[in-house]
Amino acid sequence: MAPLLLFHHYNNLKNFILIIILFFSCENDYNEVIRINEVNKIPAGVTENFVLKYSDSAKIKAILQSPKNIDYTNQPFPYSEFPNGLKIEFFDPYNGSTIVSSDYGIVYYQTKMVSLEGNVKILSPDGASILSPQIYWDPDEEWLFTEKNIVFSGNDYDINASKFDADKSFSLLRTGQLNGNFLFEDN
Repeated sequence: MAPLLLFHHYNNLKNFILIIILFFSCENDYNEVIRINEVNKIPAGVTENFVLKYSDSAKIKAILQSPKNIDYTNQPFPYSEFPNGLKIEFFDPYNGSTIVSSDYGIVYYQTKMVSLEGNVKILSPDGASILSPQIYWDPDEEWLFTEKNIVFSGNDYDINASKFDADKSFSLLRTGQLNGNFLFEDN
C-alpha cells in the first residue's frame, strides 16, 4: 500500500508543480489577453466650440453650447460627453427662456437620459434658480430628478432639500427633507 500512496503524492506534487509553472509562464500572456479584449473607446468624433440648435416647425426651441463634445455613438452603449461643461437655453415664447448649465454633461442615447454634473444651475425666466452637484433629465418625459442636495431659490424663498423630483414647469414637485426660508401671505 505504501508504494501506491507514494505514487499518489508524487502525482499530486507533479500536478502542483505543473500548475505553478503554467501560472508563472502565462502571467504576461494573460495580461496581454486582457489588454486585447479591452473595448477601444475611440470616439466617432470630437467637436470644439460645439453648438446644436433644436428646432420644431421652423422655430428654435433650444440651443446647446459646449467648449467640447466627444461623440461615442460608435460604442455598444452610445453616448455623447461634454467634459468641459455645457449651457442649454430653452426658449418659450410665452414665459421666456430657461438656462441650464453644468461643469460636465453626458447624454445616453439608448436610455434617452442626460446627466448633468458639477455646479448644475437651472435659471428660470422669473429669476428662480436650482443649484445642485448633479441633476438627471429625462427629455422625453420632461422630468428632472436627483438624490443629491439642492438649493431652490427665488424672490420669496430659499429652500434646501435632500432630493428633487419635478416636471419642467415645477408644477409637480417632490423633494426630500426641506429647510430654508419661506415668505408667504396668510389669506
